[in-house]
Amino acid sequence: MPTKKPKPLAWVITVDMGYGHQRAAYPLDDIAYRGVIAMNDYKGLPREERNAWKQSREGYEIISRFQAKTFVGKYAFKLFDRLQEIPRFYPRRDLSRANLQLLHTYRMIEKHGIGKHLFTKVLKKNQSLPLVCTFFLPAFAAEVYGYQGDIYCQVCDADVSRTWVPRNPKKSRIRYFAPNLRVVERLKLYGVRPEYIYETGFPLPEENIGEKQVILKKDLAARIVHLDPTGSMRHKFAHIITYHIGKKLVPKMNSHPLTLTFAVGGAGAQSDIGQNLIKSLRAKILGGAIKVNLIAGSRSEVRDFFLDVIRENELKSVLGKNISILYEETKHDYFRSFNKLLRTTDILWTKPSELSFYTALGLPIIMAPSIGSQEDFNRVWLKTIGGGISQNDARYADEWLFDWIKSGWLARAALNGYSGAPMNGTHEIKRVLRESGYRPKTFEEKSALAV
Repeated sequence: MPTKKPKPLAWVITVDMGYGHQRAAYPLDDIAYRGVIAMNDYKGLPREERNAWKQSREGYEIISRFQAKTFVGKYAFKLFDRLQEIPRFYPRRDLSRANLQLLHTYRMIEKHGIGKHLFTKVLKKNQSLPLVCTFFLPAFAAEVYGYQGDIYCQVCDADVSRTWVPRNPKKSRIRYFAPNLRVVERLKLYGVRPEYIYETGFPLPEENIGEKQVILKKDLAARIVHLDPTGSMRHKFAHIITYHIGKKLVPKMNSHPLTLTFAVGGAGAQSDIGQNLIKSLRAKILGGAIKVNLIAGSRSEVRDFFLDVIRENELKSVLGKNISILYEETKHDYFRSFNKLLRTTDILWTKPSELSFYTALGLPIIMAPSIGSQEDFNRVWLKTIGGGISQNDARYADEWLFDWIKSGWLARAALNGYSGAPMNGTHEIKRVLRESGYRPKTFEEKSALAV
């Protein structure tokens, strides 16, 4: 019997810029009125506004792709990143003064009409519903154009720049879903009223968690076996595994080959790391010691690049078996396929993007170099909770990667991520939308109750 589709709880607005903001919106699709809407790519979007968004996105992707390869690209990205730089947290002080990028954002809205069509035409007839935005610009535009319902903004990183908070935060109606405690405290420094901040956690895919974490615990139990082939870590931390997962769930045998998933950035900025990785692991891939998933997302040029790498390393004979490429034509289909792939993934190798929060699924993360100030803070957060380790030279991954497995580092990172990062963001966000005035307990409060 098919499950009944949940009642729409909110308009969900995102932007088509890389993957992060849309990945945050994907788990809310089932409660989104008329589905998730991309502010810069929907039917009826005025041509002038579409062109302005397109130029902005293409410029960012070009800078991201070439920032590590050319001097000009590196310099251009440094200037761009400076505009959205996150200031040091200590000493605590008033950081409510608007920065240049924020003023530019409001100029786009008020002088150039960005978002006007969406909020005065598309969403005009049903403004009683709450509005959930996974990027700051649609939240600002909603307030400028007088959206009547509650406005929520989901933060997508472990720390956040001043640009995410409106010019006059004390007078603003915008509320925030914060992925962790640091973002809660940062938003207060920017002037957001404490009662307008909800520490929900990042919205993770519910299909990877399941009711009472049944799916998550089953997948983590199998992962621990793959990451601890000698059993020494399971013996040493048996009480922790029993408490968090349940001893009965841990299988005695491997359910699939040791599996590494390499997820490049949306602009293909780090595909060269994947090239070195495949060359290094070639013998082990052919021998079946490891399976590698290469994530091209919805970018055909990244898929074609990886196909060339596979041909160059004479791995076509095991394509679809010991090595695979995940590519989908749409981002929605990519997110669905990626979440399914994560269930049999033992190690996630990616830059510290919004995927950093996926360590809560019990995924140990090998961190590629950061691209942007916000990813530097995601890296610090991942290291702090013990869910991520910075990569070594990809050219020698066939050596250090298996040393890390033998040492138990990655098995421990899997447990650290599961126990140290909030995983119920999607559930908590939906609950806030359902229950007026409901405030979820902080992750720290819930951890204290569990002890």
